[in-house]
Amino acid sequence: MNRVFKIAFRNLLRYKRRTILTSLLITFGIVLVIMFSGLAGSFKTMMIGQITDSNLAQMQIHKKGYVSSIDTMPLDLTLNTNQYKKIEQLLSNDSEIIAWTPRIKLNAMLSNFTDTTNIRLNAISPESEILVCPNVGDRITFDKKRESKILLNKGEVIIPEKLARGMKLKIGDPIVLVANNKDGSVNGLNFKIAGIIESILGPQGKEGYMHINDAQELLRMNRPEVIEIAIRLHDFDKLNKVFKALSAKLKTFINKKGKPEFEIHTWEKLSPFSNIAIMIDFMTITMKIIMIAIVLISILNVMMMSVYERTREIGTMAAIGTSPGRIMSLFIAEGIMMGLISAIIGNIIGFSGIFLLNIYKISFSFGRQENLILSPSVNITELLWVSGIVLFISVFASLQPAYKASKMEPVDALRHV
Repeated sequence: MNRVFKIAFRNLLRYKRRTILTSLLITFGIVLVIMFSGLAGSFKTMMIGQITDSNLAQMQIHKKGYVSSIDTMPLDLTLNTNQYKKIEQLLSNDSEIIAWTPRIKLNAMLSNFTDTTNIRLNAISPESEILVCPNVGDRITFDKKRESKILLNKGEVIIPEKLARGMKLKIGDPIVLVANNKDGSVNGLNFKIAGIIESILGPQGKEGYMHINDAQELLRMNRPEVIEIAIRLHDFDKLNKVFKALSAKLKTFINKKGKPEFEIHTWEKLSPFSNIAIMIDFMTITMKIIMIAIVLISILNVMMMSVYERTREIGTMAAIGTSPGRIMSLFIAEGIMMGLISAIIGNIIGFSGIFLLNIYKISFSFGRQENLILSPSVNITELLWVSGIVLFISVFASLQPAYKASKMEPVDALRHV
């Protein structure tokens, strides 16, 4: 077998220009895939981090049926104190969960004593919210005199920037919030604007913030109730594993009608950015298909030309008793050698390109967050996977020309001009 590969390598060197040009084309395809996968994967990871760490969280637990009617923010699907304690005990026993926080979502009317408009509010517990969404403060503009560690106090609200601009509100201005509780009664409370938050992708990006205790008072909740519980994990890569485990445990909690009490969703089911993430994955797959096409066409073309140009040589080998299998293996070995050399060079150049991108940094801005740095990376598994595809396609592309060469009749081949 070693002899076959030595002969195959020598045959490739007989046509240096063609071999080099073909190898360069295949190498270019491999480098393109590695660089694109690294950049696209880094962008996807960063944007998911921005979405989950700034307001959405990695997972959320609600009362069964809430997410399907989330646009109306229903107040009749709250978690009471006993239900919250059940979930809290469940989460505290899971070593993969680092933090969780209760929230209330509500619609209200905001008045600056001159104009009135609608506002969506996310009522939070500031101390635990920071643990679950550590970047939430990065999107908020506060008074310069305010301590940066304080996200929200009782009696304060943070409003979306578009609403603040439209109603000409600024930090420190007094406002009134009026809301209906689940029984239909109306209540209003005075607040002060503590900060202005920028909008991000999705309906959650248009929400303001208030203290959860203020929301319970505004909605006249006699007993503390919450709408959702947001969760953060130690390791985001274990999201699906933890989600499945929690889903199975939550299904054991049954209501009086014999149906599950709770539902759990990952960020993908709650954010429209998940569609963009799917598109990034789709584009990465498309790049790999393009690479496959480049390898297939390049090697197929080279091997067909090689068989045509060496017809008399093939006839001579057959005439002196070389078996068809030996002739076929010789041409397949040439295809493998070309694919292997291109894969090695492509992996080296691609990995070097990723390394250089991490040295010279690619930065961009996302809302008020500036100088976000892309950190493209590619793991060994990805390199091996790409190399494996190249070698497989190299063998596949060599089969037809190799089979054709092995089936040539010696007499006809020797008469070829």
